[in-house]
Amino acid sequence: MKLYLVPTPLGNLEDMTLRAIRVLKEVDLILAEDTRNSGQLLKHLGIQKPLFAHHAHNEHAGVAGAIKWLKEGKQIALISDAGTPGISDPGYLLVKACWEANIPVETLPGPTALIPALVNAGFPCDRFVFEGFLPQKKGRLTRLKAMAEESRTQVLYESPHRILKTLQQLMEVFGPERPILVARELSKLHEQLHRGSLEQVLAYFEQHPEKQKGEMVLVISAID
Repeated sequence: MKLYLVPTPLGNLEDMTLRAIRVLKEVDLILAEDTRNSGQLLKHLGIQKPLFAHHAHNEHAGVAGAIKWLKEGKQIALISDAGTPGISDPGYLLVKACWEANIPVETLPGPTALIPALVNAGFPCDRFVFEGFLPQKKGRLTRLKAMAEESRTQVLYESPHRILKTLQQLMEVFGPERPILVARELSKLHEQLHRGSLEQVLAYFEQHPEKQKGEMVLVISAID
């Protein structure tokens, strides 16, 4: 029995590792954030395995069933829509339950959006903070004010329909001159990186609404 956390490509299928493909072929079943998206990936790889949904809306209920399968001796792989499971995606609760039940967990190295964006930014990355997604409402301003005093480079994720709001709030709290990089559609055909001050990057996205598409990674420079 073992749980495998298997990273999947952010967009470029060439980023799927040989080891990840082997593990997905060897396990008894696969838990996926979105069975439709993952089904297409598995079909492309020529992999046919039982596929079950494991997402934010059923994660709590699904953990017990997964632990039961594992205790029966099954090998299970957990995958998300893109990137590494558990990084702003379901996975934490199941891994925690496995540790509590003395079930081995193996996480394969592979794609995750925050590292390419961080390294690309040209900001110090020997020490950094990953913020994930900001709170949408309650606690959002409090979090931003705390982040403004952070002495390390910070990385966060944002969805396209909130990018303008987030950049505006960051500029109000951090100041217009704070350097930032916004990476969108990482590893995909239309990957783009926008680097400058918060004021400059906000202006760019305001002037180019067609660029407000795709998942975004924001890398904010530390205080000098």
